[in-house]
Amino acid sequence: MLLQRLRRRLHSGRGLNPTRIVAVSFACLILLGTLLLTLPVAAQSGESVGAFDALFTATSATCVTGLVVLDTWETWTLFGQVVILCLIQMGGLGVMTFVTLASLALGRRIGLSQRLLMVSTMNLSDMDGVVRVVRHALKGTFLMEGIGAVILAACFIPEFGFAQGLWYGIFHSISAFCNAGFDLLGQNGPFRSLADYGGHPVVLITIMCLIVVGGLGFGVWNDLLRCRGWKGLTIYSKIVLSVTAFLIFGGALFFLMAEGSNPDTLGEMSWWEKILNAFFQSVTLRTAGFSVIDQAALKDSSLVFCILLMLVGGSSGSTAGGMKTTTLAVLFLALWSGLRGREAVTLRGRSISNRRVMDTLTLFLAVTVLFLVGSMTISLLDGLPYLQSAFEVGSALGTVGLSAGLTPGLSEMSRGLLILFMYLGRVGPLSFAIAMIDRSRQAHPIKYPTFDVMIG
Repeated sequence: MLLQRLRRRLHSGRGLNPTRIVAVSFACLILLGTLLLTLPVAAQSGESVGAFDALFTATSATCVTGLVVLDTWETWTLFGQVVILCLIQMGGLGVMTFVTLASLALGRRIGLSQRLLMVSTMNLSDMDGVVRVVRHALKGTFLMEGIGAVILAACFIPEFGFAQGLWYGIFHSISAFCNAGFDLLGQNGPFRSLADYGGHPVVLITIMCLIVVGGLGFGVWNDLLRCRGWKGLTIYSKIVLSVTAFLIFGGALFFLMAEGSNPDTLGEMSWWEKILNAFFQSVTLRTAGFSVIDQAALKDSSLVFCILLMLVGGSSGSTAGGMKTTTLAVLFLALWSGLRGREAVTLRGRSISNRRVMDTLTLFLAVTVLFLVGSMTISLLDGLPYLQSAFEVGSALGTVGLSAGLTPGLSEMSRGLLILFMYLGRVGPLSFAIAMIDRSRQAHPIKYPTFDVMIG
């Protein structure tokens, strides 16, 4: 009923553009999840966990973050776990993607309004072939999650039994592909995540592959299926794949150098475990949130590097959050053009529009301001060290879910800020601004005289 009302308002052109509908749909899904998780049947204790903790968990699941104030295995019944998994799946693919799936299943024609919503949900550049992209995205998602579930279940069944091992395989496969970071492995202690699997290459490599594939973006998938080779790919896909590979390998090399001798993280591991866990740490920081090593035991330099990777995140139109890999690429291209004294930002004989460069700078500055203000606010409110507070804020804003152990003990006001940052991180600060502000793309009719300022 609510989605039908939103669609009618879109048709009538009153007040709701596609970007605004996407933002509202995430908010509605969070509220629905909060209501379900508040029910006594969702909690192991048989009593409601309370509205605020339910809201935090529902926001974290819908925004595919993974920050938790209550251990998932210890707190939630099977009903609660299923609710969380549904929120993760719908939050990862987008509510409107499932609306389109229902329309396709019923054989209904996909209208212009739904196509516009798909473009906004998947962050595509135009409506050309959008229904085909959605089909490929849905088929690819369920295929990859299915393969991951089978492999992980084969690892978990000998340890937990058939039924529980199968459920664990399904849950962790979907959580990894959607870059959520929720886990059900709290039997040996709350909030341990994958700490007991640091020497299990099959589990870690499977989860890493799911995280990376889910974070590439549906547009890149479609391009790879179309071309099946590097030369035929679009410049956008080449940027995404190149930056992703650089961040993964560069991050792994950094953690090997910085944490290889730290006895509290990688120092006590064998050489192959160090390499495996360094790669896992580099990958999971790209908005996934699973952890093998104790994040609170990382060196200060490693914490700063983690924050940078978390804020970058995955790629546009994917299940990942953050500023996105393409934003990072455009920022460095703009920097390089500025250093050379060129007004146009170019790559391989093509120029990037000034509007796109301005959007990139706007997004970068918005995320930076939110991050700095949020970090300082939580540090002051709870009397915590700034770097640890910044780690939690970067994790929420980048929809990562890693924690230095502070989130469960934060005050309600600080956790409220994290809820806001998780929502903004999933919707996107720039998209949220576009949704809330009527920003016209037309040229302004008034031309003002220019003036010069000294810079630097």
